[in-house]
Amino acid sequence: MRNQNSRSEYESVRHAAGLIDRSSQGKILLSGGDRASFLHALLTNDIVSLKPGTGCYAAYLTPQGRMIADMRVVELGDRVLLDVVPSGAASLTDRLNKLIFSEDVRVSDVTADFAEFGVHGPGAAEVLADALGVGAAESRALPQYGNLRATSGEAEVIVVRDDYFGEPGFDLSIARAGAARLQKKIGAAGTVEIGASTAELLRVETGRPLFGVDMDTETIPLEAGIEDRAISFTKGCYVGQEVIIRVLHRGHGRVARRLVGLVIGDAEIPAAKDPILAGEQRIGEITSAVQSPVLGAIALGYVQRAYMTPGTEVSIARETKRMAARVCSLPFQFRAGHAASG
Repeated sequence: MRNQNSRSEYESVRHAAGLIDRSSQGKILLSGGDRASFLHALLTNDIVSLKPGTGCYAAYLTPQGRMIADMRVVELGDRVLLDVVPSGAASLTDRLNKLIFSEDVRVSDVTADFAEFGVHGPGAAEVLADALGVGAAESRALPQYGNLRATSGEAEVIVVRDDYFGEPGFDLSIARAGAARLQKKIGAAGTVEIGASTAELLRVETGRPLFGVDMDTETIPLEAGIEDRAISFTKGCYVGQEVIIRVLHRGHGRVARRLVGLVIGDAEIPAAKDPILAGEQRIGEITSAVQSPVLGAIALGYVQRAYMTPGTEVSIARETKRMAARVCSLPFQFRAGHAASG
């Protein structure tokens, strides 16, 4: 029965609209007149150019170019809202507060204050129209990470565009007191509730690396392949920029390892940390793996530079077994003629 439910959940996102509870996601709120310039000096993307109603994806690096965190940055007009992995909000809030000297900036961990629901799929804009009265055309016109305000009862809802699963998607944040009512309205608008395992399948199929799983504090953004979304190459200085520029300019963007997709010619799913092999040589390891209803067993993993080329044949060691696999570029082509958006 669970497999049938999972397939229904999967199909809802790929062909209609699915609802996922993302209320555990970490949230940090920054206010004050210097909030944008403060973040701009720290993060990899261009923050000072954000206008009210816009946003971006960014990373925060060490001076050595290793990742401390990745985040969605949303400019609300009077505040900036950061969306981070659930385990990252408290430590990042503390780190940012320690960097404030004379700047007019206030940083607060507001994870406990908000509930968040993701609505994803080709019919997501129509769900917003039914549940919140937001015009479908207005929702569709939002750029990636753009935002607008709506209401549910008396509560404000922050709607952020994020095509995280490669389909039109919107994350709806609301004060927790209004969460149950909003969730009920979204459900009544024709969504299917998405469980954690289906959300993980969709994430991997869409080729989105997750911090703490596919990226960690030893990862350089270029290795994870997030530079096109996370890094501005025209902004001024930020922490870790020297390392990134050195790799791009002197190394021509070549890194020793890189996150790739792997299509596995076996029904068994590998596990995180399973070695990736070329012959008997260990060339990398698996970070995430799922069973796709379209592609079969697929995985994300890091491989050495010589094995990054799509089509390269490798194998994966799963205990005493070897599984044949083929390297492919990300995102996976999970539907004929369609790939996940960037």
